Amino acid sequence: MTNLSGLKKTIFETVMIVLGNLILAFGICAFITPHGIIMGGATGIGLIGKHLTGIPMSMIVYAINIFMFILGYFCLGKKFALGTALSTIIFPTFLTLFENIPAVSQITQDMLLSAIYAGIFIGGGLGLVIRMGASTGGMDIPPLVVNKKTGISVAVLINAFDCVILACQVPFSSVEQILYGILVVLINAIVMDKMIMLGESKVQVIVISPKWQEIRHVVFDDINRGCTLLNVTTGYMQKQSYAVMAVVSKRELHTLMGLIRDVDPAAFIISNETHSVHGRGFTLPNIDL
Repeated sequence: MTNLSGLKKTIFETVMIVLGNLILAFGICAFITPHGIIMGGATGIGLIGKHLTGIPMSMIVYAINIFMFILGYFCLGKKFALGTALSTIIFPTFLTLFENIPAVSQITQDMLLSAIYAGIFIGGGLGLVIRMGASTGGMDIPPLVVNKKTGISVAVLINAFDCVILACQVPFSSVEQILYGILVVLINAIVMDKMIMLGESKVQVIVISPKWQEIRHVVFDDINRGCTLLNVTTGYMQKQSYAVMAVVSKRELHTLMGLIRDVDPAAFIISNETHSVHGRGFTLPNIDL
């Protein structure tokens, strides 16, 4: 049973990585290359190479990805290389496919729309791949290698490499293409962050009330969530009591707040957004007593 579950998980993650690379490649071919909008990473180097040599961007990205895969294998280890192997091959393959479908590059002639949707598709594709614990390879690898040798922050190195790649595209790009490229980077960062955290965002609720026992039962019986009792001392009367802490989805928050108000209209309630909640009473079933 465990092996079957592991196989299903592997298949699901593989499909999602393929889908993420497909979305990423489509966003580049449909909205970036038709308008010459600048961008970083291996694709940015591909755009530079295409401008200077006329070689198709996908071929240049193939060469970069394979070279970086070999570099990652020797410098970062076999485990890391296996995690990037799939994207190393399928991303430039999808680029080749979409480059040879004329309709893809003719979706819109509006530069602003292209920049917006490029950011959405690129951020969504990258976020999906990263969410599955994989990497798109390419220019993700040099910052990791340099970090290993020097200890310099990976985030700083990624930004530095991208700035150099973007700067190299400036001489043959218009001011508009540069400005729209910056817009793509900003939208990409926002969408990628949202995609990585998609479905993970929950709400932590802490309730302080003398009727903590009834509120505890509300969480268990009406919301079907687990809860934790925290020892608290009230500030004014300095009485020992319990606070009820629970984690619920955003949809359940409104229902929980209403139920708590029904039990104790004067209950003190604190709610905060939180991420990556796992364990008994939330991602695992409650224990039947």
